[in-house]
Amino acid sequence: MEIKKILVSQPKPTDPKSAYYRIAERYGVELVFRPFIKVEGLSAKEFRQQKINILDYSAIIFTAKGAINHFFRLCEDLRITMPETMKYFCTTEQIAYYLQHFITYRKRKVFKGTNGKLDGLTAYFQRHNGERFLQIVSDVHKEEDSKILDDLGLQHSKAIMYRTVSNDFKPDEPRDYDGMLFFSPAGIDSLLKNYPDIHERKVFIGTLGAPAAKAVIKAGLELSFQAPTPETPSMTSALELFLKNNQSKTAGGEQ
Repeated sequence: MEIKKILVSQPKPTDPKSAYYRIAERYGVELVFRPFIKVEGLSAKEFRQQKINILDYSAIIFTAKGAINHFFRLCEDLRITMPETMKYFCTTEQIAYYLQHFITYRKRKVFKGTNGKLDGLTAYFQRHNGERFLQIVSDVHKEEDSKILDDLGLQHSKAIMYRTVSNDFKPDEPRDYDGMLFFSPAGIDSLLKNYPDIHERKVFIGTLGAPAAKAVIKAGLELSFQAPTPETPSMTSALELFLKNNQSKTAGGEQ
């Protein structure tokens, strides 16, 4: 299989030392970074339909920087000012520090998780189990997070403040890809919408994460490779192994 052009369904890396650039040079392929999905915020009117009063809660849970952006945007639209007593629980240190763009960091109570997941905040949740927690999420979120909070006996609710939608292709956008890389089920949904003839195309598909891999199979498409695995813990390592094996087959005369 001759591979010249690969679509990576995520934003272009800002780090010039990204493994993607090294792979492109080593294997002589063109990598095009073009997200299949995008995030858009709910309007104040849409949020009000959830009948959630933010000030009824004493603690906010953030699992992404984007959640912070949409939370404070909606607070501004709704003319809500966060009280000095509000506590913030963030799953990573980076997310916690991002709060500095919106609050006076030293004067607030901000708690950082240990592993990037909600259960990494367990010790803090137990210490502050008298708070009323509001978790800021998108329309596509992990239901198991609610179970973690339930098991800890916490008072909590979820507030949807943004959603994932298809980042539709324009009629004049190129579609001559030999392979595509996906990172979420939503990306596969967008693929089916933008490429109605994808089942007839000779395109390899690689995925990161079990949910994306399951979405490919459910859609009736062939999954060429997935990560993470013990041998390929990242998307770039999986892509490089695939290209290396393909190169060997091509050199050996296999079509």
